[in-house]
Amino acid sequence: MHKGLVWLVILSFSATLLAGCTTTQTYQGAAAGGALGAAAGALIDKHNRWRGAVIGGLLGAALGGTVTEISARAAREAAQTGKPVAYESTDGWQRVEATPVAYNAQTKCHKVRERVWQDGKLVKDEVREVCEGEKTERSY
Repeated sequence: MHKGLVWLVILSFSATLLAGCTTTQTYQGAAAGGALGAAAGALIDKHNRWRGAVIGGLLGAALGGTVTEISARAAREAAQTGKPVAYESTDGWQRVEATPVAYNAQTKCHKVRERVWQDGKLVKDEVREVCEGEKTERSY
């Protein structure tokens, strides 16, 4: 029981630190990554499923939140500059590309095509709307 309390405190502290500098989309990416990581961790650690779920959940949340934040940053940068933007991890396992598609002068919103690859496979391909003066984007 004592170890469970320690993990709960660590998880709560980590979530508090991340809360100061994230967007709603980052939370969604972290939640999805955390859920998948927890499920995978519970399946992998046959000796202690709870430990596997906690470790997998933490790693998945960090990875999911990071990829979502990098994707949003690439979309904002592509909208601001009007040029394609690409980010790639140092090991080449993940790549994010954002390409401007259209601009609506009436709404002052840019449409940006965002693609994410993991291990050479396309895992996300969507058009995101980035509006001037807003910190949030809408995905289609």
